[in-house]
Amino acid sequence: MDLHIEIAGVALPNPILAASGTFGYGVELEDIVNLKKLGAVVTKGLSLQPMAGNPSPRLFETSAGMLNSVGLQNIGAAAFVRTRLPRLRQIGARVVTNIFGYTVEDYLEVVAVLNEGEGIAAYELNVSCPNTQRGGMIFGSDPRLLAEVVERVKRTARRPVIVKLTPNVTSIAEMARVAEGAGADALTLVNTFLGMAIDPRTRRPRFANVVAGLSGPAIKPLAVRMVWEAYQAVKIPLIGAGGIATGEDAVEFLLAGARAVQVGTANFWDPKATGNVLKELKRYGARHGVARVGDLTGAMEMSTGDSPASG
Repeated sequence: MDLHIEIAGVALPNPILAASGTFGYGVELEDIVNLKKLGAVVTKGLSLQPMAGNPSPRLFETSAGMLNSVGLQNIGAAAFVRTRLPRLRQIGARVVTNIFGYTVEDYLEVVAVLNEGEGIAAYELNVSCPNTQRGGMIFGSDPRLLAEVVERVKRTARRPVIVKLTPNVTSIAEMARVAEGAGADALTLVNTFLGMAIDPRTRRPRFANVVAGLSGPAIKPLAVRMVWEAYQAVKIPLIGAGGIATGEDAVEFLLAGARAVQVGTANFWDPKATGNVLKELKRYGARHGVARVGDLTGAMEMSTGDSPASG
């Protein structure tokens, strides 16, 4: 099976990417994973200034996934360009930098710093952050805020702009159309779902911030559905994310409309998960006679009488 794909003009050797926030900056795992063989490494979120993140505890395992409240701890965009990017370039990894901010200007300043770095293939905008100038409204849940940040980042960016959408909205299709209309080159679907956990013994929330982000196998059916809905709504490439741990998980997202996928939470229990998913995807292609991985995108077959409202 030919595994080569293209996302927003960026050629990738295969559709398996390491998801932001689960793979560090990539270099931490170079002795475990052959980074050059992955489609790309998506870095943990980068801000203009270093951030210490949230107090512990930051992770809590659920019955079918994981809650996290890391708080976007990172070394800052300038330090990444200076201390991590050169090694990633030397390894030959394809790098997508995830970026975030609490005002539109924050995003623009981070992009300005990263524009000067060599070896970055694209930017992924995390729009699940609260805009502190708008009373905490989440960028990705307000169409006007989403359009503004995407439009302005797109004008500043020297690389393709991928928008990572939050699933915590009424209509993912609507937000996908807004991002596309504002100039997004591709979309990642989806980020974590809001959840929480309470300790029955202490009667206190497990996290200092009370709510946290749910990821892992529990969210996969929801994420697959959102990819499918977005695929009906937009023309730009989609990258699926949410609970992918096997090659067949990846195939589900491709069939729903994704052109590539990101492996996230699985990296926590198996740092080699990305490589394993890639191997299993190759075996799937061989078993089913798939000539090109791109042929799987949107190739879900619906029986007579099926409709988006059925079931």
